[in-house]
Amino acid sequence: MNYFWAFILFFSILMHAQKKEPLDSLSFYTGLAQSSIAKNHYKNAIDYTQKAINYSESKQDSYHKAVQIFQLGKIYYDLKKNNDAADFFNQSIYLFKNLPISSTYSIVYYYLGLVKMKQQNYDVAETCFKKSLSIAKKLNITTYNRAITLQQAIIYKAKGALEKSTVFFNTVISEPTTSKNLETKTEAYYQMGLIEAANKRFNFALSYFKKAYELNSSGQNLEQRLNILLALSTIHERMLEKNKAFAYLKLYLNLKENFEILNNQKLEIDDYENFKKEQRLKSVAQLNKQNAEKERTSKFSKLINILAVALIAILSLLSLSLYKNNIIRNKSNLLLKEKNNELLLAKEKIEKASEARSEFLSTVSHELRTPLNAINGLTHLLLEENPKKSQLHYLSSLKFSANYLATFINEILEINKIEANKTEVENISFNLKKLLEDIQNSLKELAQKNNNHFALSMDPEIPEILRGDPMKISQIFMNLINNALKFTQDGEVFVTAKVKQLSPQKAFLSFVITDTGIGIPENKLETVFESFTQGSTEINRKYGGTGLGLTIVKKLVTILGGKMHLKSTLGTGSAFSFDLELDIEENKNYSTQQTKATDYSALQNKKILIVEDNKINQMITKTMLKNKGVHSVIIDNGEEAMEHLKRHAYDLVLMDVHLPGINGTVATKEIRKFNTITPIIAVTAISLDENREMLLSFGMNDVVTKPFTPEDFYSIILQNLS
Repeated sequence: MNYFWAFILFFSILMHAQKKEPLDSLSFYTGLAQSSIAKNHYKNAIDYTQKAINYSESKQDSYHKAVQIFQLGKIYYDLKKNNDAADFFNQSIYLFKNLPISSTYSIVYYYLGLVKMKQQNYDVAETCFKKSLSIAKKLNITTYNRAITLQQAIIYKAKGALEKSTVFFNTVISEPTTSKNLETKTEAYYQMGLIEAANKRFNFALSYFKKAYELNSSGQNLEQRLNILLALSTIHERMLEKNKAFAYLKLYLNLKENFEILNNQKLEIDDYENFKKEQRLKSVAQLNKQNAEKERTSKFSKLINILAVALIAILSLLSLSLYKNNIIRNKSNLLLKEKNNELLLAKEKIEKASEARSEFLSTVSHELRTPLNAINGLTHLLLEENPKKSQLHYLSSLKFSANYLATFINEILEINKIEANKTEVENISFNLKKLLEDIQNSLKELAQKNNNHFALSMDPEIPEILRGDPMKISQIFMNLINNALKFTQDGEVFVTAKVKQLSPQKAFLSFVITDTGIGIPENKLETVFESFTQGSTEINRKYGGTGLGLTIVKKLVTILGGKMHLKSTLGTGSAFSFDLELDIEENKNYSTQQTKATDYSALQNKKILIVEDNKINQMITKTMLKNKGVHSVIIDNGEEAMEHLKRHAYDLVLMDVHLPGINGTVATKEIRKFNTITPIIAVTAISLDENREMLLSFGMNDVVTKPFTPEDFYSIILQNLS
């Protein structure tokens, strides 16, 4: 067994030796360098870029080494250290020459040309720009064409070819102004001003300088702005306008002082030569470190060879031990397979139990809808028959209980749909402000009942028309605001909608619902979003509720791409917040329709066929239609309905989906073979396996969901009759 432990020790050493560096070291160093540049920490940026170069070299990655050397040269270029920048650009070009051409290769030549322009070596600069254009042309890239045109014009100007340079400058100036060419156009105006000033056409020169100053108003290029200010001061002085010359000179001096301070801070050091010496020492130290690493690697290789020989001997001795262990391993594998099979069976049982739970809840909620629809319908009919005052209280209580039960059933079905991934997200146009105002109006009565101040605050920057799923958004707000009003007495409830970020196509919005109610204990903050969960049993008894509202809210917010947040203090109040990203409606002609009072006169003398097998629902539907002047006929199965419609004409058909014999969907599909005109409205308690789109695919025109409110019932019929 001593040999066995020796083998384990050797294996550990070998694995340690083969431990790989992080795969993302290059991107890691590059990210740190870019972050340092953004913070003006150029010393750190140089260090991180040098580490990226060393990493690329260790991986023998010539392309990324060339890119990182270019990035190092670009940092020195930004620091106005042109000689150092030129050295690194030439090193990068040397590497790129042996690689397939790339866009970076073209960009390196462009920046080398800029350095040569700074050094007034115009012939070499012109050669660099031509080489950059040649590479870009092969790659079909035009990114730097206009910038190179400007530099060529400056070269012609420096060589005295003013007429030729003027043509090039005007070519740049004639381009439409964009954020990408703003700096280039500014420089072209400035150079034209210098030409006009040299020719003593001061008015023209002043016009060009003012245009350059106007384009540079954002102040992104401080060096360019300094040149323009000095030129404006000089030209006004030549025009004997001393006050204006002094004003621009004062601006120039103030900006120059800030500019010099900023440049001195970029490296976070005062002595550049000391910094260069430090960099050289670091390079020498890095080289020594690499040599030491190579020496260690060589020694380690020798050790590996010695241990490899020892390993052969150890493995020979282990063969017998491994043979015996193999028998034990086979037995262990059999035991593991048995346990794995047991786990698979347990997993299947859990999945079946979850599926059975969903089916059970779906079936129960579905089956409850039909008798609940009868309760709602009978309550509505009794209320329409002018009941006694003593009966009104009972009927109102009955209606409230039915609505409560309907809400409970709908919430169960909603959760099942979400968990079964059968929830579909719409993307339609809607007015967010109107949606929230409608919700506010619908809940005013509850706010007044609890003596609450209920306020809505809308950011004026929120676009008027957005695209999204207004039904789900309404459901989220109704649940959250209803809870806030319910759990707050003599307090305040605020709904706030703000813009976090806005682009031409997208609006990133933040919503907060705040109340001064009873609050939530800290130990309940995580569980309030679970199904059938409330703060405590006492809260449930006092305030009522199903404990499903917040579960649905959290799931819907997640489906819409947001994340729910909750802050609450017991006895002080709660704040529910979430963010949503919505599309902005591009159709400028979109307009919201104004809600009008429903006119039921259009129902007078209409003929409607009722296909329904439930006797109570037959009576309720027929009576509700009769109260509006509708003539109706009842058939209780799909087969007779099909034959009846072949012989008789109706203005509309109310088709129950679940019928004895053939169901309503099959009956509708058959009816559409000989009658495509008569509107057919599905009347159903939609279950987990049904949805509106599925029912419409059979040829139905619309859907009435049980239990329905009389207003929705009449409204859908009117829409389809029209």
